[in-house]
Amino acid sequence: MKSAEKIKYFYETIISKNQIERMAEFISPECCVKMGEKLIPAGIEGMEEHIKATKKTYPDYRIKITKQFCDGDYVISEFIMEGTHKGEWIGIKPTGKRFVFTGVNIDKVTDGLIVEHGGAVNTFETLFEAGVIGAV
Repeated sequence: MKSAEKIKYFYETIISKNQIERMAEFISPECCVKMGEKLIPAGIEGMEEHIKATKKTYPDYRIKITKQFCDGDYVISEFIMEGTHKGEWIGIKPTGKRFVFTGVNIDKVTDGLIVEHGGAVNTFETLFEAGVIGAV
């Protein structure tokens, strides 16, 4: 399976269908999260914790990859994420509303495993439009 296909399967099937027990098939034990110029070691457990925390906020969330680009070892995936806001997140109480977020993930794949993950989700725009957050 090509890297882009594997990444798409990872997000649309493993993450969306909550198959967390299969993370080791896709994530390297040496996986790092890229934040700006920093690489933060996460490994399989750290990535599992991140997914579990997101699932607490949006238990039914699903990811759909809409476009992908590859550059060497990197797979850039544009996505749409939908989920019902049922858990508290950064002090925002559950609204029960269904939200749609857009975003981009950038994953570095080595030997078929994600060794580096980064990206951004358009959280602010979605929550602002829904009236969950506002201008001060």
